[in-house]
Amino acid sequence: MTDTAQITLGEAIRKSAIGLAIFAFFTAGIIAITQSLTALQISENEKNFEARQLLSLLPEGFEAEQLLEGARPLSSVEVQQLELLAVDASEPFFIAENPAGEVEAIILPVNAPEGYTESIRLIVGINTNGEVIGARVTKHKETPGLGDQVEITKSNWILGFNGKSLANPEAGQWQVKKDGGDFDQMTGATITPRAIVKAVKQALEFYQLNQTILLNAAQNQGANS
Repeated sequence: MTDTAQITLGEAIRKSAIGLAIFAFFTAGIIAITQSLTALQISENEKNFEARQLLSLLPEGFEAEQLLEGARPLSSVEVQQLELLAVDASEPFFIAENPAGEVEAIILPVNAPEGYTESIRLIVGINTNGEVIGARVTKHKETPGLGDQVEITKSNWILGFNGKSLANPEAGQWQVKKDGGDFDQMTGATITPRAIVKAVKQALEFYQLNQTILLNAAQNQGANS
């Protein structure tokens, strides 16, 4: 092979390598941008879903935007026994006020770590009398056709918490019926409802411990709005 041929071959290899590098660079950039846009879309979808779930706990007249704007991290108030909710202190809680500025409910984020496949995420609305106004599952990976009946779109099971408090039923009855408690389990699924019953009860216990702090936070928010 002549020197000229070797130089030509070497240049071709270098050009090919440079071309591949440029292609890889742009491909990686496109993938990164796509992933970023996808993450933003997922985040926006989750926010919209959360807003719908929040509103579903409340009477008509409440606005999602107002609820979301009024969200405060749990770390912003000096609460006791945050471990009852099994969430991070950066998680937000929501203050639902009626048009007159009166607090209707505090909506708490709750995690049920003992789900069948993984933790189950919920929000639990509790009124000033310490009664559940509603609970909704916001994220789970329970078995389709069985554990997913905790979704309001799949069954009315989650509505069984409406009106419940630490006094109704009494402490020993805050279990599924299979365990001697007051709450129905689901056909073919006991672990999932058991985990949620426990999580809702602990949300009520957390509210009872921190009611004054949470309501004061609500009053301060109303005074500053």
